[in-house]
Amino acid sequence: MTLAKRVSKHFDDSAEIKLQSKKVLAQPIADAAQAMVNSLMHDGKILACGNGGSAADAQHFAAELINRFEVERPALPAIALTTDSSVLTSIGNDYDFKQIFSKQVRALGMEGDVLLAISTSGNSSNVVEAITAAHERGMIVIALTGRDGGQMGAMLREGDFHLCVPAERTARVQEVHLLVLHCLCDVIDHVLMGGA
Repeated sequence: MTLAKRVSKHFDDSAEIKLQSKKVLAQPIADAAQAMVNSLMHDGKILACGNGGSAADAQHFAAELINRFEVERPALPAIALTTDSSVLTSIGNDYDFKQIFSKQVRALGMEGDVLLAISTSGNSSNVVEAITAAHERGMIVIALTGRDGGQMGAMLREGDFHLCVPAERTARVQEVHLLVLHCLCDVIDHVLMGGA
C-alpha cells in the first residue's frame, strides 16, 4: 500500500463512521443540545471535562460558547475544567488525580447546570468521578463516549444523555466527537437565535 493510499483509507474510514454515527446520534445530539439551551435559558452554565484530546475538545467547546460559533450572539457561560494548571496540580498533588474534575464540579456546579463529560473509552476515572459529583449537585450529564460507552454509559440517570460513537478506534471516535461538538454549538445557536 502506498502512503497516499494509506492516507486515503483514513479519509474513507472517517467518512464511513460519521455516516454510521449520524444514524444513531442525530436525535440524541438534538435532544442534548436542547437540554443545554434549557439550562442556559434558566441562568445555568456548562462545565466540560476530559483528558488528552478530550481535554482539548472540552476547551474547544467552551471557547465556542463563550466567544461565538458561526453567528454573532451574546457570550454563553461555559467552563472547561481542564485549563487551570494550579487547580489541577494542587488537587492531583494533595488528593488524587481522580478528583481533579469532581472537586471543581462540587465547587462550581449548581442544580440545573450541565456537565459535558468526554472520554473516548467511557472509562476515564476522573471523568467518572465528575459525573458522580454532577449527580450529587443535581446537574444534567451529557456523556460523549465511544466503543461500548464504558463505565460512564452505565452510570447515567434518567434525564442524562449518552452520545456514544459506534467505533472502536480512538482516532475515529475523536473525529466524530469534534463533529458532535460542532452540531451541539449549531443547534444551541439556532434555538437561541429564534430558529424554527
